[in-house]
Amino acid sequence: MALSPRDTSKRRAERNRRRLKAMGNGRVRLSVFRSSKNIYAQVIDDEAGVTLASASSLEGEGPKKGSDKEAAARVGALVAQRAIEKGVKDVVFDRGGYIYHGRVKALADAAREAGLNF
Repeated sequence: MALSPRDTSKRRAERNRRRLKAMGNGRVRLSVFRSSKNIYAQVIDDEAGVTLASASSLEGEGPKKGSDKEAAARVGALVAQRAIEKGVKDVVFDRGGYIYHGRVKALADAAREAGLNF
């Protein structure tokens, strides 16, 4: 029986996470989730199974919220700042199957400028 598109994407995401974990050499993972209205980022330690830092475009009030590149850049800088406070500088970027363009790229660039290495 053929897999549904949702099952195919789930399987691809799991495969990507396994590969990132194998190639990461013990580094933590900067995971990105992008919805139509918001963007979220987490720094995850897969070995311990804990989230070390997180940020989203829902944080803040008024016009700061949103799904544009500026909001993604704020989220990237914020998650990088929180990760550095926890002592994490080197991460593996997990774009979660999203293409490296637009909001995902803006988040990654802002995280790099704020001090994360990937």
